[in-house]
Amino acid sequence: MRYYPVFLDLVDQPCVVLGDGKFANEKGASLREAGAAVRVIPSREYRPGDLAGARLVVDASEDPDINRLSWAEAEAAGILINVVDRPAQCRFIAPAIVRRDPLLIAISTSGESPYLASALRARIERWLGREWGPFVAVVGNVRRQLRARGMPIPEQTRVYRRIINSDVRNLLRRGRADDAAHLAVAIGQAGPTGPGRVALVGAGPGDLDLLTFKARELLADADYVLHDALIAPETLALCGPDARLEDVGKRAGHDNPSQQAITSRLIELARAGHAVVRLKGGDPFVFGRGGEELADLVSEGIEVVVVPGITAALAAPAAAGIPVTLRGVASSLAITTAQGDGSLDRLGELALAADTLVVLMPRSNLAEVAATLARAVGGSRAAAVISNATLPNQQSVTGPLERIARIADQAAIGTPATLVVGDVVAAAPTLAVLPNSTVDGGFG
Repeated sequence: MRYYPVFLDLVDQPCVVLGDGKFANEKGASLREAGAAVRVIPSREYRPGDLAGARLVVDASEDPDINRLSWAEAEAAGILINVVDRPAQCRFIAPAIVRRDPLLIAISTSGESPYLASALRARIERWLGREWGPFVAVVGNVRRQLRARGMPIPEQTRVYRRIINSDVRNLLRRGRADDAAHLAVAIGQAGPTGPGRVALVGAGPGDLDLLTFKARELLADADYVLHDALIAPETLALCGPDARLEDVGKRAGHDNPSQQAITSRLIELARAGHAVVRLKGGDPFVFGRGGEELADLVSEGIEVVVVPGITAALAAPAAAGIPVTLRGVASSLAITTAQGDGSLDRLGELALAADTLVVLMPRSNLAEVAATLARAVGGSRAAAVISNATLPNQQSVTGPLERIARIADQAAIGTPATLVVGDVVAAAPTLAVLPNSTVDGGFG
């Protein structure tokens, strides 16, 4: 690493800006904003010796001769200098700044691409709301109180984590600064111990970019993450460095944890004061037992946060170019599962009641599922099977119900998979051009 990042206190310090163009005006304004005593010297007026006594110099003259002279003078006097757009003549570089006073975030590409630094700044500014400035001040106030009480650093850290996981930022976002400050102080007075909470979080269909922003924040701040078996490693990598991961997923042929054991563990961790994330694929409330866990947690007095995810029932068809509703073709949708006791009993009724039927987790008994549906709506009804939806290894096949299981076997369609049945499959306009898609005609 060539550059050592540092923040300079330039309040009332003499700084010089050379130049009289756009860059010079911008640099002078930034230095004044930091409290510096700025002297601007137009390019034509600069003479060697003008930099004497300066703490910091920015040469924005864009004149090679002045660049050479100012660099030589600053080097000889030991003055920090930045010659704009000439990295070899810079003893410091000015990063892109995100300001949420007193929070400052500096972004640098080590001079490689100022544009990328600016683009990243714009993204972070959208991510960090205006509440982050007062939030930092609120946490700073609590920190001073904890230090005055002599609280050890590890215990302070747990308090700060509890504040981050609380409603303090939400209160600030809604303009309730006094309530936010009182809540933060109350958490600080309670100390490192106190009730935790459980977040029931949907991880979506698999693509990391489809994870909600709130889900990312909760993963970053969690003490414990209890996750399903099919959660991608890239998603788990979003957890904080100190988060403890517990795999509670269910796999065929394994000694899997019971639902009661999982819920008991969530309650145990929350009562110990931890921030816990229960991470499930898709949406926790669509065949994810999120409703059961919510009811059990609430009955035990545990605070619960629900963060929906994108269910595969909608994501898989969309990723394969199949709209589950389409004007003039389908205006109703039914979602069911092919797993569990009695799951096949209502398939025919659902297929007749809705224009489009989506069946989750059908791969292990696809032939039986397809046969059941074919008896209800006809073997020539259009169907599609999509596996690993939204991921790079996504595959999809289409064909009539009477042949869809055989087509899926021939294409080696794996799990997890989703079955879509309805006229929208035959009407989907982009199926033939999507990668890793096999279209079989013969729809009725």
